[in-house]
Formats: sequence, C-alpha cells, structure tokens
Amino acid sequence: MTPRANDVPLYRAAHGRAGDKGNRSNISIIAWDPELFETLVQEVTEVRIRDVFATRSPTQVRRYLLPNLCAMNIVLDNALDGGVNRSMNLDSHGKSLSFLLLDMRINVPGKLLSLLRGNQ
Repeated sequence: MTPRANDVPLYRAAHGRAGDKGNRSNISIIAWDPELFETLVQEVTEVRIRDVFATRSPTQVRRYLLPNLCAMNIVLDNALDGGVNRSMNLDSHGKSLSFLLLDMRINVPGKLLSLLRGNQ
C-alpha cells in the first residue's frame, strides 16, 4: 500500500483488547476519541484485517461495529494454530494479537490529527 500524507499507526487512534477461545481470536478496537470512530470504520475493514493476519490464515474474519461504544469487535476463526491446548507454538494465545493489528497504518483526516495519542 502506498503511504498517504496522514498515515499513522492504529494505536494512535485506538486501543485494543484481545482474547481467545479455542482456535478463535477476538479483538476489540476502541477509539481514543468518539470523533475518530468513523475513520476507524472506514480504515479498519475486514479486507485490511485479513491482510494483517495473512500469515495466520484465518478461515473467516468478521467485524462487528459497536457505535455506542465507539468500538468494533473482530473475530478471527482458525487463527491460533489449533488453540492454546493443541498448538506447539509458544505464543498461540490470541491475547497478543491486538498489538499486531494496532500497528496497522490508517489514514486520519487532517482535522482529526489533534485527537491522536502518542508519537509515531
């Protein structure tokens, strides 16, 4: 993807929480400011999420919007090498996967840049 003028890592616009059940990862992305939510909806799409997790080969990626919370819930099926109890992978937990997603670059309109947190 070609860099755009106001590209920033997602963690500057939102924070995340993640967990796992079996071979399913569940990631929540929550806007730091309600005004950033629409940008998150436009930028953090199922297609882009699938690209971020391509090496994990999820069989399905679903995004559920939670506008009253300025958040979204993302479910990745079959993305944890069989799950915590079945995988030989030392880090098969879904809990750390939010950090992978939060590193994704998003484009934020100039008028919203002052709402971002942290540094690039």
